[in-house]
Amino acid sequence: MTATDAQLVDALAAWLFPFFRIGALLMAAPVFSAASVPMRLRVLLAIAVTILVEPLLPRQGTVDPLSATAIVVLAQQVAIGVAIGFVLQLAFNALVFGGQVVAYSMGLGFAHLMDPQNGVQVPTVSQFYLIFATIAFLAVDGHLRLLALVVESFAALPVAADGITHNALWTLALWGARLFADGLLMGLPVVAALLLVSIGMGMVSRAAPQLNIFAVGFPVTLGVGFVLMWVSLPQALDLFLDWLDTLFELAASLWVAG
Repeated sequence: MTATDAQLVDALAAWLFPFFRIGALLMAAPVFSAASVPMRLRVLLAIAVTILVEPLLPRQGTVDPLSATAIVVLAQQVAIGVAIGFVLQLAFNALVFGGQVVAYSMGLGFAHLMDPQNGVQVPTVSQFYLIFATIAFLAVDGHLRLLALVVESFAALPVAADGITHNALWTLALWGARLFADGLLMGLPVVAALLLVSIGMGMVSRAAPQLNIFAVGFPVTLGVGFVLMWVSLPQALDLFLDWLDTLFELAASLWVAG
């Protein structure tokens, strides 16, 4: 192999492996992975970010991109990028889950909209919380912190055949269970208040049997539910931002969990 060929292989390795890690992150991370964002745009964004950050990356051992080892290394880069993006997805999905709990308590389980983030049908209340979370994520520069995190990951997890351990993935799964429990707790105050409204409607129905409780109870439940959502929005915002801070720390410690 001539010197020119060796330089070409080194240059290809220097750009190829970071591109796969950054591209995998953009395919899994919130906002960037939304179904409404075209795949071509995500690929172009991954190329642009790779070009910008490659000079900032620490110099690492070169892996021949044409060797069999390169396949394992590429799989590791994809796994690292997806894991970091999935960590941030937990906060959004926990908020959506809390919105589903609130929606079913309000009687809006039948009202569904297309979720542009995941391309599935979700209750309207969940869609409202998702838009709210997306705006909050962008307002606190979450997208910039995410890109900075993946750049920093190259120092702790250099391009190599080894990467995230089984212990780190288990830690990630445990945090997912905890966040969905927090999402349920977020919706419990509204659920409890609406339960009291339903009990009150039942007492009214017993006191006045001639009253059409379905015609009266649904608008009351709906109105009270919207008021409670409006009152609880600041608390939901604080909870979501706390989740983001915790998950950014978790993503930064994934390679330490092993």
